[in-house]
Amino acid sequence: MQNSINGILIVDKPTELTSRDVVNRVSKILKTKKIGHTGTLDPMATGVLVLTIGKCTKLTDYLTSTYKEYIATFILGYETDTLDTTGKKKKNSTKIVTKREIIDVINSYQKEYLQEVPLYSAVKIKGKKLYEYARKDEKVELPKRKVDIKKIEVLSIEENEIKIKCTVSKGTYIRSLIRDIGVCLGTYATMSELTRTKQGSFPIEESFKLEEIESSNYKILSVEEILKDVKSIELDDKLIKKVENGCPLDLKEKSEFIKFTYEGKVVALYKKDDSLYKMYIKF
Repeated sequence: MQNSINGILIVDKPTELTSRDVVNRVSKILKTKKIGHTGTLDPMATGVLVLTIGKCTKLTDYLTSTYKEYIATFILGYETDTLDTTGKKKKNSTKIVTKREIIDVINSYQKEYLQEVPLYSAVKIKGKKLYEYARKDEKVELPKRKVDIKKIEVLSIEENEIKIKCTVSKGTYIRSLIRDIGVCLGTYATMSELTRTKQGSFPIEESFKLEEIESSNYKILSVEEILKDVKSIELDDKLIKKVENGCPLDLKEKSEFIKFTYEGKVVALYKKDDSLYKMYIKF
């Protein structure tokens, strides 16, 4: 018999495990199959992995769309096929760049731009994942996506090893960002470490390690806690019928999302679509 658990659990993903590995581990611990995650982390990456549980799996797309914060380390002078240190070296450069050049180029990436996705990624082209093309050494044109580097800063520069902190939009590959920085510097760059330190309003300080979860030392956030910053409207007996029926609503509000509550419980999340608010998720 499955537990009736609804909410989100913020996990501090360890290195070497895939995001799916973490979901499977937590699924067994919580004895529930209705569980997902809101943004894949590569096996070498660590940090915030937001798991959605029960009815809150409906929030996956909503939570995935938020900005994410990372701390990444990269090495100048070479590039690998995977764009990180787990791959095979394919390009080298002996060019020396100054700290000033490094800082200036990194600062210049606080912008929106078209980013080419990595060859070793799960993005699908003609029904096949890119890494499947890579493993068979098949040629494929890599797609480009518009990404927003909302904030980026240099934390340290130690010879050819640079550490940065950045806040980026959904769909941004930090490996690709680092590759692009290297190219802009006239050399190559490869990611050596990556930690997701925040997703939306969920910081790493509020995350739990797998060992803690296995020891029942964790907290699952409720729908009310997850949506605490969303504009809220308490339903009366007349309006609740419209919401229960999923009717579009004409409201004089400016927020993109509005949550409706009844007797203190969130019953629905609506999203603005042109002039009307329409049902996004019903709980």
